[in-house]
Amino acid sequence: MPAPEVLPASRAGASRPARSGPAVLMVLGSCVSLQVGAALAAQLFGDTGPAGTTLLRLGVAALVLLAVARPRSWSWSRPQWRAVAVFGVSLAGMNGSFYASIDRIPLGTAVTIEFLGPLVLAAALSRRARDLGWVLLAATGVALLGLADGAGPHLDRVGVLFALSAAGFWALYILASARVGALVPGQGGLAVAMVLGALVLVPVGAHGAAAAFPDPHLLLLVAGTALLASVVPYTLEFAALRRLPERVFGVLLSLEPAIATLAGWLLLGQRTPAVGLLAVGVVVSASVGSTLTARPAPQAVAAAP
Repeated sequence: MPAPEVLPASRAGASRPARSGPAVLMVLGSCVSLQVGAALAAQLFGDTGPAGTTLLRLGVAALVLLAVARPRSWSWSRPQWRAVAVFGVSLAGMNGSFYASIDRIPLGTAVTIEFLGPLVLAAALSRRARDLGWVLLAATGVALLGLADGAGPHLDRVGVLFALSAAGFWALYILASARVGALVPGQGGLAVAMVLGALVLVPVGAHGAAAAFPDPHLLLLVAGTALLASVVPYTLEFAALRRLPERVFGVLLSLEPAIATLAGWLLLGQRTPAVGLLAVGVVVSASVGSTLTARPAPQAVAAAP
């Protein structure tokens, strides 16, 4: 993974020469799809729990991607399998922690906190004072969340810890996805990593996941979550990355905390006070600034739940 070229918001892909057109709509559609999928997932928590929901999402998405990619995993070398295994663990940790966080704190708040992961990684790899400044700006925005009305002592600390854990796994996912992208051709590495990620979650999520199978309504929500939170975003982003420059792509994906806040309000009834909106704006600004001031690179890969 090139040091300073981590895109703070993207989930997978490699840059291509600029050719925008509908690509901007693809990226925005990916953001909207991801957050709508998260809102659907939140409706499953009461029956399947965050871990069970994550297991179901990764499992269904893995089946779809396996059918599409048809990876020839039997021919992989030991380094390829090792890279895919780390990728799978990062997928399980990132998605499991994120769903556990939005079970306790608002969707927009969780996504805003989670953005610290790729921003800190970008600063650590670049070692430039400017990038450290963007991280400090983002940290200021996250700190503002604690001053928001309805937050403060009411903002579940365990939920915040889960969001920070998701941020850490997101940083690992950025590095792991880059490694897999370099070693494994096509989408086969992603498909197998999703299978491994689902297997990692079986011990903690199997009981909750089993509750969905007798209920057609829950199964419909599971299918919608897997498609909207995994399959659709990956597909749109891969297509957009062939048409957009890295920086434009990264700036568009930096809008995700704002889109998550809007989705939480419209779909889950989670109202965000003025200070909370200011916090989201500060983090979005830090992400945009980090993307625009990053050094140009031939390839960049990143990720999100």
